[in-house]
Amino acid sequence: MSDWEWNPDTYLAEMAAEIPGYEELQEAVVAATLGVDAGRVLELGTGTGETAMRVRANHPGADWVGVDASEPMLARARERLSGADLRLQRLEDELPAGPFDLVVSALAVHHLDGPGKRDLFLRIARVLRPDGVFVLGDVVVPPSGQPGPIYIDWVMDTPDSVADQLAWLRAAGFEAGASAVRVDLAVFRARLNAL
Repeated sequence: MSDWEWNPDTYLAEMAAEIPGYEELQEAVVAATLGVDAGRVLELGTGTGETAMRVRANHPGADWVGVDASEPMLARARERLSGADLRLQRLEDELPAGPFDLVVSALAVHHLDGPGKRDLFLRIARVLRPDGVFVLGDVVVPPSGQPGPIYIDWVMDTPDSVADQLAWLRAAGFEAGASAVRVDLAVFRARLNAL
């Protein structure tokens, strides 16, 4: 991953401009968390806290742990997410100790390459409780022959196909499905198989 960082003051406007379907993706991520009895939540890529604010509204009693690689973004998130345990770390680092009932991530995992995603999914399975849920909303490679409107630089952005990510989630012990938000945005909902 790069040393480049988002500016917390301009982040939301830039996301809305760069990610057609940003609002729809956020809404779909929130919807995918409904019905989860989430006493303890881990968020991967907290950013300014935008996704957390939305998800926490539906899980108000949950203990929230969030990680992000940018201190300026976490500083903004700390202003918005009272009581959350927000930690400076990369997705490649060891995850906070579980068990978690819900792991959620929006627009962060596509910065990992394929082997990085496979490794992350295995590590998520180790910190989720049995029957816990992982919700991932992210950029994906569109089906063959369908160009997507989101610009991918293939340096910082390394999305993979829905099919590949579903296979990696299943290999990590999840029952997983995905729904398209747009041709190059999808939400994955994966339940960890009980032992």
